[in-house]
Amino acid sequence: MPSERRLGPSLTSADVPTPLELVATEASTCTRCALSQGRTQVVFGMGDPVADLMFIGEGPGEQEDRQGLPFVGRSGQLLDRLLLEELGITREQVYIANVVKCRPPGNRDPKPEEIDACRPYLQQQLDLIHPAVVVTLGRFAAQWLLETKEGITRLRGRSYPFAHGVLIPTLHPAAALRGGAEPMGQMRADFVRAKLALIDARAAR
Repeated sequence: MPSERRLGPSLTSADVPTPLELVATEASTCTRCALSQGRTQVVFGMGDPVADLMFIGEGPGEQEDRQGLPFVGRSGQLLDRLLLEELGITREQVYIANVVKCRPPGNRDPKPEEIDACRPYLQQQLDLIHPAVVVTLGRFAAQWLLETKEGITRLRGRSYPFAHGVLIPTLHPAAALRGGAEPMGQMRADFVRAKLALIDARAAR
């Protein structure tokens, strides 16, 4: 086992939290908006903190609120399946987060003041993880990050310059589960687009 870097008389590098861990700790006790009053726990994000590929959804649902992890219900199972089948990777090799970190009541869309309160957390995630490819899951995340009112059916199917690389909008897994073969095929095509964008980003380094 490699030796740990000593930072003082009794501290090693393993004892010092990373910048992303510090942001997660801050978010875990956040009371910046009313969503904090109804949550079970904050759902900050999960995955590889230096991932090239990041997925961003709207907000936690009931299962996510209970477990403290993003996309863990049926939608999460589909996300895991598409990651494995279309990119050959698992969720541990990407980073998954949401626009807001607390569950909106009844899974409604987050309100503007809730988004504004949570915005610094997602921005810090993007800055610290520095993904080359961001995939938005569903209409809300795509519209918010691209600052547009266009519907998801018009937005998907393309790549957009964004932050440190490109953004690829796709459907929310729940929509694919409800809609059958056509939306499932569209999601698969978008995941292939993300895979090709990753290849291009890595080749450009």
